[in-house]
Amino acid sequence: MAKGLQGFSWTMLLLFCTVQELGAWAMHTAVEGTGLGQPGDPALLASGRVKRGWVWNQFFVVEEYTGTEPLYVGKIHSDSDEGDGSIKYTISGEGAGTIFLIDEITGDIHATERLDREQKTFYTLRAQARDRQTDQLLEPESEFIIKVQDINDSEPRFLEGPYIGSVAELSPVGTSVMQVMASDADDPTYGSSARVVYSVLEGEQHFTVDSKTGVIRTAVADLDRETQDRYEVVIRATDMAGQLGGLSGSTTVTIVVTDVNDNPPRFPQKMYQFSIVETAPVGTAIGRVKAEDSDVGENTDMTYQVKDEEGVEMFKVTTDSNTQEAIIMVQKPLDYESKKVHTVVVEALNKFVDPRFMDLGTFRDQTIVRVSVMDVDEPPEFRPLSNLMEVQEDAHVGSLVGVVTALDPDTANHPVRYAIDRSTDTERIFDIDASTGAIVTGKVLDRETAGWHNITVLAMEEDNHSQVSRASLRIRILDVNDNPPELATPYEAAVCEDAKPGQLIQTISVVDRDEPQSGHRFYFTLAPEATNNRHFSLLDIKVLVLLILTLKRHHKSHLTSEDDEDMRDNVIKYNDEGGGEQDTEAYDMSALRSLYDFSEIKGGDGGGGLGEGGLSINPASKLHTLPQWVQSPDLDFSMFRDYICKKVELADEDLSVPPYDSFQTYAFEGSDSPVPSLSSINTWSSSSEQDFSFLGGWGPRFRQLAALYAGRRGEEDSEGS
Repeated sequence: MAKGLQGFSWTMLLLFCTVQELGAWAMHTAVEGTGLGQPGDPALLASGRVKRGWVWNQFFVVEEYTGTEPLYVGKIHSDSDEGDGSIKYTISGEGAGTIFLIDEITGDIHATERLDREQKTFYTLRAQARDRQTDQLLEPESEFIIKVQDINDSEPRFLEGPYIGSVAELSPVGTSVMQVMASDADDPTYGSSARVVYSVLEGEQHFTVDSKTGVIRTAVADLDRETQDRYEVVIRATDMAGQLGGLSGSTTVTIVVTDVNDNPPRFPQKMYQFSIVETAPVGTAIGRVKAEDSDVGENTDMTYQVKDEEGVEMFKVTTDSNTQEAIIMVQKPLDYESKKVHTVVVEALNKFVDPRFMDLGTFRDQTIVRVSVMDVDEPPEFRPLSNLMEVQEDAHVGSLVGVVTALDPDTANHPVRYAIDRSTDTERIFDIDASTGAIVTGKVLDRETAGWHNITVLAMEEDNHSQVSRASLRIRILDVNDNPPELATPYEAAVCEDAKPGQLIQTISVVDRDEPQSGHRFYFTLAPEATNNRHFSLLDIKVLVLLILTLKRHHKSHLTSEDDEDMRDNVIKYNDEGGGEQDTEAYDMSALRSLYDFSEIKGGDGGGGLGEGGLSINPASKLHTLPQWVQSPDLDFSMFRDYICKKVELADEDLSVPPYDSFQTYAFEGSDSPVPSLSSINTWSSSSEQDFSFLGGWGPRFRQLAALYAGRRGEEDSEGS
């Protein structure tokens, strides 16, 4: 036995292998060693035996074995095995004892289960040779591999399905649609089991597939979405490079044909008919029409327009963005009596046009829309209507003011009756003839009371009073001169007893309620009972009236000695300055408002006439006759005229002024005084020795005042002499 152990070696016999791996059956080369020693052991080298270099460490087993008996894998054997059963062969590792079993005596290894390379490609095991009696290793433990040999047992599979692709209609031939890819579980390094090629199984009339890459392309250029919008294409993948006997798998690819704007809009009908009543207001929808388009999405967006001139004037068309319908609407009032039927040409066109398909034809279409206007019983119409009439204020009751005319616009042309809306003429100032429409005065008119009248005239059908029309009428009352002039305000004049002749006492203005055509012109004279009054005269300056005092001042006789004594016994204090120009009660300022020095007016001679040096007074007479007024060419009344014209112009431009006469009051005091006001403390008295000659330098506005004081001083001097 000892001799046997020294010469023991492993011999692994490979019983089965493929031609690709080994090329033939082969026997495992013996590996010599000593006992349990390892290769290179000094004890082994001392024996003089040489270790062999070939060790078969790999077995092969075919996958998917379907036989009824265990599949023989291979054999392990020791050179020292003399066949007496003293050596026991064992294995350990992956699948040992379950998948792989070994005969302890012969060393034969069998596979008891069907193996699948796609699940596990190889198994790693270890082989031992032991003494059956002592269970000691007779050879070093050797590792070996059992590799599962691949066979073409897996078909190609499309793992990324389902596949959905798209392509635009009318795309050129060869346009790429999408790519598909199949995988094969077989060994790609062993033979052609995993080499896959692609082909079209169904749908080859319209699409192709690249056999190596799986890219699907169009096979025709006339794909039409409107004819067929999707295709189901079956793609097949075959292994073994497509050779006979190869396995195959398939998948269905859905290819959607997307839309392009290659179809123009088309109206289903060439004529549409609608009807609408003639009283339909502007903006009323008459009806809807729609042009059909075989495209989808925005390629069906429409715009519509009216093409004929008559239709453009009477109707308009808009697009419903949701339904893409044309909405036809009234743009101008309809009239059955004028035109009963309207013909409208409506055109539809695509909003978005693809220039690539312009050669396919025009992308627009037209249809005719007939609109029938239905008659409606309408109220009378005033024809023609002038809303302004005029009548003089002195017209007699029953005088004709004007005539209104209304006609029934309907074909029946019913008679019309007229009336006045009494809510607009509550005082029944006017009447109207129910048959003729003649408007007459019903009461006496007065322009100064009401210069305008606004009334509403009604026109209704004789048989149907519910059909009523209304017309506003403005009646202007024309003025006649039926009112005398009147004082603008009540006047009350006052004059000092020592007033000088020619002094301005009062300015009088008058108004007339009538409305003159070219401005009022008034003429003034003294009343008959005042013509013999020699104390006052009247100066007519168009609008204004001046009363001029011509009374010679009376001088009181000198005080008696007794009176002088009384005066000496009384202390009189003068410190009242008055209320100024606005105070007409404490002190009369009218004498200071003279604008002209009438003492310089040239007049006749003697008899109280006007002399060159001023008013000529006869010293022998205390009372003088009123002088005759002669207008001097050097007098300028433009100040009054300009002031009044300016006020009239402002009133005419005032929009708030009603269209009839109104009182306008103008208060004119002239320009501001260039000198300070005078104080009443310095009032002239007979005993004063003050010199008033300085008043001559105050300008023309104070010339009269200077003349009064200077004249009075002269008279005192004359009397003293």
